[in-house]
Amino acid sequence: MNVFLWILQVLLAVLFALSGGVKSTQPKDKLAPRMPWVEDFSPATVRFIGIVEVLGAIGLILPPITGIAPVLTPLAATGLAVTMVLAAVTHARRKEYSGFGPNAVLFVLAAIVAWGRFGPYAF
Repeated sequence: MNVFLWILQVLLAVLFALSGGVKSTQPKDKLAPRMPWVEDFSPATVRFIGIVEVLGAIGLILPPITGIAPVLTPLAATGLAVTMVLAAVTHARRKEYSGFGPNAVLFVLAAIVAWGRFGPYAF
């Protein structure tokens, strides 16, 4: 199970680092064609969301590798799961139901990591 959780952590870290990197470095106008929800938020908020995702990705990998504060890994997974719930709420408000699928999958994967690392497979 430990190997499975590591695989999920790496997968989530890559996905959130890529997604967050795009949101935190690209202007809002460039993001709008691919991510129409950015129209509802200020450029600073979109950048903040991207930075949160990048920090969450770092929190999934760096603490257990370094051995420094490994409790941050399940906290990062929990934070990313909450981010996906908020993303789903935004998609629901905008009636973008196609956005639920990716949000649900990422939520479940992050919740599994949080459960495993807080519980029986903690570092």
